[in-house]
Amino acid sequence: MTIRYTAPAVATALLALAGAAQADDLTLCWAAWDPANALVELSKDFEAKSGHKMSFEFVPWPNFADRMLNELNSGGQLCDLMIGDSQWIGLGAEAGHYVKLNDFFDANGITMDDFIPATVTGYSEWPKGTPNYWALPAFGDVVGWTYRKDWFERPELQAEFQEKYGRELKAPDTLDELKDIAEFFQGRDIDGTTVYGAAIYTERGSEGITMGVTNALYNYGFSYGTPEEPYKLEGVVNSPEAAKGLEFYKALYDCCTPPGSSDWYMSEDIDAYKSGQVALQMNFAFIWPGVEADPNVGGGKSGYFPNPAGPDGHFAQLGGQGISVVSYSDSQDAALEYIKWFAQPEVQSKWWELGGYSALKAVVEDPGFATSQPYAQTFLDSMAIVKDFWAEPSYASLLLSMQDRVHNYVVAGQGTAQEALDKLVEDWTEVFEDEGKM
Repeated sequence: MTIRYTAPAVATALLALAGAAQADDLTLCWAAWDPANALVELSKDFEAKSGHKMSFEFVPWPNFADRMLNELNSGGQLCDLMIGDSQWIGLGAEAGHYVKLNDFFDANGITMDDFIPATVTGYSEWPKGTPNYWALPAFGDVVGWTYRKDWFERPELQAEFQEKYGRELKAPDTLDELKDIAEFFQGRDIDGTTVYGAAIYTERGSEGITMGVTNALYNYGFSYGTPEEPYKLEGVVNSPEAAKGLEFYKALYDCCTPPGSSDWYMSEDIDAYKSGQVALQMNFAFIWPGVEADPNVGGGKSGYFPNPAGPDGHFAQLGGQGISVVSYSDSQDAALEYIKWFAQPEVQSKWWELGGYSALKAVVEDPGFATSQPYAQTFLDSMAIVKDFWAEPSYASLLLSMQDRVHNYVVAGQGTAQEALDKLVEDWTEVFEDEGKM
C-alpha cells in the first residue's frame, strides 16, 4: 500500500514575499512511518516560505526498498527528493541516481562538519571516507533497546533477580546480562498475564534479521573486511568469534522470545512491547517518541538503553537516512531549495521537537538536549557506537544472501553458525568477484 499526502498550496502573497520566480510541485519519497508524518508537518514551513507545493510518496518499510530502488533504477520521475536508506548511497552515486551535492553545499555555506560524523559517513559519503557527498543527513537512527522499567522496579522481582544472578535488576551493560534478563522474564506471570523476555528482529523478506543479528555479530568480532583490505572476507566475516556471535543471537531467539515470533521486524516488535507481551524490545530509535506517548507503556513506565557490549566490541547497527536530490527530477533547483531550508539549525531544532531525529551538532550538542526527552541520552550514546551494513552498489544482493543464511540458521535451525557464515563468505565472494573487486 502506498500512502500519499498533499499539503495545501500557499497564498500568492507568500509566493511574492519568497521572491520565487516559479512555484514547483515537489514530491518527496520516503518510508511510511511516524517520522514521515512529522516531516509533512515540518514541511509546511517550507511551502509557506518558498511557494513550492510539497507532495509525499510514503511506502511501508517491507516494500520500501523494492518500490523505490525500482523507481531509481528505471530512471523514474516520481521523486524529486529521496530519503533513501543508508545502504543505498553507493548505488545512488555510482548509478547516477543522486545529484552530487558538493558544489551546492559550498555555494550555500553548508558544511558536513556541522553534522554528527557517523551520519555523514553513513548517509552522505561515497566512496566511504572521502569528501564526496550525495545526501544531507536527514534522520539519525540506530538500533537500541526499550525495557519495562516499571517491571524492573518491582521490589519482589528485584529481590529474586539479585538472589539468582548476584546483581541488580537494571538495564544491562553486556549482551550476556541482556540474555540473563530475558531468561528471567521468559514465561513469567506479570499481573495475571504470561510474558516473555525479548522481541528481536527475525524477519526474512526484507532486511529484518540482518538489522538484528549484526548487533550481536559486531560485538563478537564480525567485521566487513579490514581497513587494509576492505573486501577481505575469509577469516573476518566467518571468524570463530563471529560464529559465537551468531550462536548468541540464536540462543537469545531460542530461549527468550514469544511464540510465533519467527518473522518479526519493527512493527511486530512494537506491537508486542506495547501490548505488554515482552520485558525487552529491540528496535530502531525512531519508535521511542511513540513509546513515551503510549498510554500502556509510556509516561515513565519504559526505559531505554544502547545495544550492550559483547566480548570483542561495542557497536550498534546504524539506521537512518540522508536526503538526496534525484537526478531524473525536472525540478532540481526547487529540490535543492528544500535541502538548503532543511539544513537550517532552526528547522533541525523543530524537526527534533516534532519527533524527527536531527543529526545536526547544533541540536544534539545543545546543553539541554540530553534531558529534553527520556530517550535523548540513549540516542546520543547509541549514535556514538554505530556501524553499518555494506553500502556497496551491490548491497541488495549482499543483503539477500545474509538474510537467507542467517535466517536458515537462527530461526530454521539448519546447520551450525560456522557453516552459515562460511556459506555467506562464499556468496559475498561471488558478488564481489563479479564486480571485479576481488
